[in-house]
Amino acid sequence: MSEDATDPIVMEALEWFVRMRDDKVTAADRQAFEAWLAADDAHAAAWKHAAALWDRFDIMQPEFDRLRRGRSLLSRRNVMLGALALIGGSGSFYALSQPGLFAEYTTDIGERRTIRLQDGSSVELGSYSALSTFFTESERRIELYRGEGFFDVSPDPARAFFVHAGGGTTRALGTKFDLKFVDDIVTVAVNEHAVQVQTGDLSTLRLEAGWQVSYGGGRLGQPTKASLDTVEAWRSDRIIFQDVPLRRVLAELERYRRGRIILMSESIGDIPVTAIFETKHTESALQTIADTLGVRLLNAANYVTLVYRPA
Repeated sequence: MSEDATDPIVMEALEWFVRMRDDKVTAADRQAFEAWLAADDAHAAAWKHAAALWDRFDIMQPEFDRLRRGRSLLSRRNVMLGALALIGGSGSFYALSQPGLFAEYTTDIGERRTIRLQDGSSVELGSYSALSTFFTESERRIELYRGEGFFDVSPDPARAFFVHAGGGTTRALGTKFDLKFVDDIVTVAVNEHAVQVQTGDLSTLRLEAGWQVSYGGGRLGQPTKASLDTVEAWRSDRIIFQDVPLRRVLAELERYRRGRIILMSESIGDIPVTAIFETKHTESALQTIADTLGVRLLNAANYVTLVYRPA
């Protein structure tokens, strides 16, 4: 993989490159760019690298489109890795690094499907999700590789029901629950009865109906009251955000559309968003975010949307 593509100065240069291509670029933008370019010789070198990378990115569009058509097998992180791998000539690594590559059940962008499991339980899979089942005489185990599922578990005293995701395990204690695994964060919300959640550091929590908890990086968060209407809105083709950081909103929207959404400036990633969007109209959702928050959008090469700070 090209080291240039991950160099922070080159990434900064790419952000300037994007801004300079925008038809809304201002005189102040150009003045700020000239000042940045003159501030350090490394900036000028990074600008040349950025231009070369961008050209190569455009050249790779047909191949990237081919891979994107199979995007039901890709995670948010690995789509970006794939683009950089293609630039660096490592497409085979990309193809092999997809989580859930051989998942038993998958959904495509914008697809929902209900799966009846062999024990009589069911799971409704949300957009861009993947899981596999491993049932034995002693246990029922689900591996959720990515995405979201609503689980309705049939009782079986002889076999516990587990869902593994993101380094943690959720054990059903009789129950209906929603489990989402997006951007390395797992969130469990209980609709009926209770579950037991355990993470990699062996922290364990019993979660009752009407409560939710998130974990990531092996750490278990504190449980909070869940708005089940908000949690399960995706089952009615809606997504609801209540003071959710912009970076997580973009990660969620990306699950419902073709193409990447890249946040070009970390400084705006923490801006809270409160909104209700239709999952079938994500382009309108992005435009609403831009209009409301004053951020800028640039559609690059027809398959990447860049989000960056205003002037």
